[in-house]
Parts: sequence; structure tokens; C-alpha cells
Amino acid sequence: MAKPKKEAQAEDESFNFIVRIASSDIDGQKRTVVGLQSIKGVGKRVAQIIAKRASVDPTARMGTLTDEKVKEIEALVLTFVEYAPHWTVNRQMDYETGADMHLLSNDLDIIQKDDVNRMKMIRCYRGIRHETRHKVRGQRTRSNGRKGLTIGVQRKSS
Repeated sequence: MAKPKKEAQAEDESFNFIVRIASSDIDGQKRTVVGLQSIKGVGKRVAQIIAKRASVDPTARMGTLTDEKVKEIEALVLTFVEYAPHWTVNRQMDYETGADMHLLSNDLDIIQKDDVNRMKMIRCYRGIRHETRHKVRGQRTRSNGRKGLTIGVQRKSS
């Protein structure tokens, strides 16, 4: 019975509680697919594709992965656009370059802000809706999404 305790201690010593991939800190106790999803710009499908491509068990804990596997996963995350189908990337047909890109973390935020500012500048419908802080994607505004001092529904006076 002393043998499993020694193995567990050796396993605990090599366990990384924080794994750093693509300038994001990932909790080492999360499973591989769930841990990869904590990188901004990586969703469930992308995480599954990366785990399969790296031949990593999706249910393994992030902290148990070796440094070589972590580096391999990081390379796969950063070069996702090269081997993934074009419909899985998060920026298809970039406005300026026309290329497919897969953006992560801060780059994703910056590009989204630039897109909204461009729409506001050219005064397109979506840009005007963004400026006035209304719903942009065709949702109802008559009965939902109210904010401010309005309380309840007011009836028309007869």
C-alpha cells in the first residue's frame, strides 16, 4: 500500500497548477478541452479539434501534460488557421486583407472594436444601432431589453 502513495507524490510534484498557453493562464485541474476553452477565441469545437490533432486525451487534466505536449498544443492553437477548415475560424474574409484568420485574446478585442468603429464611421444601419445602444441583430425592442426609468408596461390613455 505504500507504493501508490509514492507514485501519487511523484505525480503531485510534476503537476502544474497553472499552464500558460497563448498568453493565457489555464487552471491545471481542468480537463484538456475545458481548459483550452478558457483561452479567448477558442470554443468547444476548436478545443476538440486541437486535442485530437495533438493526440491528447480530452479528459486528461491540463496539469498532467508534459512540457513538450504543452508546447505542441500552443503551436497548434497559434497555427489553427493553417490546418482547420475555413468555416471553423473566427474571422473569415478579413475586411482589409481578405484572408481567413483565427484571432485570440487581445487581438480579438481590438479587431472587434475596430469593426464597430468602422460601422459607426460609415453610418451603416448596424453602426447607428451601436451608437444609440439599441439591439443590433433584429431582436424585438417593444417588449424586451428595456432599461432606465421605465417600470412595467404603460397603457395608452383612452
